[in-house]
Amino acid sequence: MGKCPGCQAWNTLVEEARIALNQNKNQTSRSPTPSVATRITEVTHENTRRHLVGINELDRVLGGGLVPGSVILIGGEPGIGKSTLLLTTAFHVAKSGLKALYVSAEESISQTRMTAERLSALHPNLYLMAETNLSAALLEIDRLKPDVLILDSVQTIYAPELDSASGSVSQVREVTAQIVHRAKASNMTTFLVGHVTKEGSIAGPRLLEHMVDTVLYFESTRTGPYRFLRAHKNRFGSTNEMGVFEMRGTGLGEVANPSEFFLAERPVGKPGSAVAAAIEGTRSLLVEVQALCVPSFFGNPRRTAVGVDQTRCAVLAAVLEKQAGLVLSGQDLFINVAGGTNLVEPAADLPVALAIASSLTNRPIPPHLVCFGEIGLSGEIRGVHRVDARLNEAERLGFTTAVIPKINASQLPKNFKIQIIGTNSLEEAIQAVLEEFPTRPAANKNPRSSAN
Repeated sequence: MGKCPGCQAWNTLVEEARIALNQNKNQTSRSPTPSVATRITEVTHENTRRHLVGINELDRVLGGGLVPGSVILIGGEPGIGKSTLLLTTAFHVAKSGLKALYVSAEESISQTRMTAERLSALHPNLYLMAETNLSAALLEIDRLKPDVLILDSVQTIYAPELDSASGSVSQVREVTAQIVHRAKASNMTTFLVGHVTKEGSIAGPRLLEHMVDTVLYFESTRTGPYRFLRAHKNRFGSTNEMGVFEMRGTGLGEVANPSEFFLAERPVGKPGSAVAAAIEGTRSLLVEVQALCVPSFFGNPRRTAVGVDQTRCAVLAAVLEKQAGLVLSGQDLFINVAGGTNLVEPAADLPVALAIASSLTNRPIPPHLVCFGEIGLSGEIRGVHRVDARLNEAERLGFTTAVIPKINASQLPKNFKIQIIGTNSLEEAIQAVLEEFPTRPAANKNPRSSAN
């Protein structure tokens, strides 16, 4: 059978040794002391102390550091820097006085040592092991009793009690189950490296992501040496955080000020460019939104978006045409978020709309202006959250004017040095940003000539 009737996925059915699996599961699920039910009011809460890694971007994504006994799965494309990040993490953990064990199933210990020398990550508390047999690795783990364990990677380690090859569905599931059981029993923080498929998801059964506590994805920008670390699942923190790194010759370096990176190559005085103040978890970011309007030579104009939702861009184009009088029906529209990040919050509506209006009218937006706000179908600008953090970041980077929803402008708790323009409608925002902008141009039978 080529297609699984349960998950509707192709080529996922594999043969498993039923007896070996049952024996192993019985062994791992057996508890030394029987569990009893306890009233929730009688449960005592033990404050688990997190351990800071020392890499601020990683600590932020994890929710404030490492939780003892947690299992973290990190995935990413080959060569993106997963091993580099984890070897650096092991060094910082060892430097703080804890014991770290790095088990490599893909490289020898001499190759790992060469990489550690390049990263300046040598420390007596950092132990290396090259092993693909899970049973042998578990014996060494029991002997060494590390505080942090790194397994690189889960697809190349095999459980000898199973007859299937390493990397198969049954092997990946069994290896992960035994590692999770050992991590919880010994209160050991564990990192698992996972390979990804051509679609970008972690290879192996989907159950793998449910078995661990945290799932991190290491992503790269479309161009350049920058890397983004995002949490897709986190039982001990938020999934909205993002860590930014730069790949250098000496390893991964933290990008402490991502806003400057996103705005570093912003064209000044060019139409179609707007600066948006976005929120990523607990951090405020300023990113550039670009728009390009060109006459369409086909019956159906194109709506292409990179970094923002394409359907949302089509909705904003319709609102601009209906509520602000812009003629976009004969224009191909291209939207891009510079730097390779993604804007998913509704506050990005106003920057996208203003960038479109700027490109269509060939009038640049003032270079020191930042904007944010959600746009409704009637052209109204709705309020957003965490306005203070957005404005503080804009002030820190030298922006002098902010166009924001009027309801947010009336509720600001303190006076900002930045000039704040509160607007109720998209029409008001366009008039405030683009001077003498014709909000209601005369109707023209030829949209291309009207746009030009």
